[in-house]
Amino acid sequence: MSHHLDSSAARADARLNISDMYVFRGDRGTVLVMNVCSDSAGPDAPKGFHPEARYEFKIDGTGDAVENLTYRLGFGAPDTDGSQPVELRRLVGAEAADDTADGTVLLTGRTGTTLSSGGGLRVWTGRAGDPFWMNPGVVEAVGQAFEHGTDVELPEPDPSPVTSLFSGQKVQSIVLEIPDGGLLPFTRGKDIGVWGVTALATDAGGWHRINRFGLPMVSPIFAQFDNEFAERLNQSEPADDADTFRQEIADRVAAVVGARGTTSDPHTYGEQVADRILPDILPYTIGTPAVFGFAKFNGRALTDNAGEVMFSLTTDSALGVGLGKEAVDAPATPFFPYLAPAA
Repeated sequence: MSHHLDSSAARADARLNISDMYVFRGDRGTVLVMNVCSDSAGPDAPKGFHPEARYEFKIDGTGDAVENLTYRLGFGAPDTDGSQPVELRRLVGAEAADDTADGTVLLTGRTGTTLSSGGGLRVWTGRAGDPFWMNPGVVEAVGQAFEHGTDVELPEPDPSPVTSLFSGQKVQSIVLEIPDGGLLPFTRGKDIGVWGVTALATDAGGWHRINRFGLPMVSPIFAQFDNEFAERLNQSEPADDADTFRQEIADRVAAVVGARGTTSDPHTYGEQVADRILPDILPYTIGTPAVFGFAKFNGRALTDNAGEVMFSLTTDSALGVGLGKEAVDAPATPFFPYLAPAA
């Protein structure tokens, strides 16, 4: 999994669990994708978007890991056909980090339809095919290694074809495309950092964060079997990541690469990995092709093999998953909303 059901709070209600996030160039501007409510939660889990929750894209345009711009989506209760009212708001400046701020309403409508403005902004929300793929044996082996500080014990080769852990499964997707003019005024150049947040309304009138997602695979690698660590990753602010997690992540990486014998200086390599993945934000240069690769993180395309990239980086070895983009049930498309809506 990339971030599927990563904590007890997420497992309690999959509608609040961000399973994946993507940032790439669309045909009108920058596309932000947040997937939630994976079918991996099981057939009895609640479906759709939570009507008492917020789904937010946070954008830092100044390089300090603090949001300058937030796009917030809220949903109403589902109708008999399963569709829900949806509202998109924008919050800028200090309001972007303020849970009590209302921001400006940009679009309203219903899930399952494309909502757009005259300036090129558009959003689609609804049920779609899960664009992520993963070898279940490999991801478990990696999680065990980082939990116990051991080498990665991959499963024995199986002559039968490998099936993705998410084969046949769907997600609830939020696809937001922002024209360049909606982003560039909030940057010092063309570089942005993006992360996603889900939060649930509390009885006291505030908001409790459930999930936070920036780079793919961080939680499955470092906290797959450590619920307490997963929860700390979700509740922290990006600007605090280095102070909070750098040593812990560096130590976990050092233990694994030391056990694998892939570097002569595990401690230094662990620090280098921690410095690369913290703060846990997905960087992207506006207007450029997205590539989430071993050498460079620049957004994340729907067809990037994020699992292999992150496994190889954190283990200092070429660690494949034996699957590629052909493993998904419905391939990405070159036109909005880019994901394949569920039939």
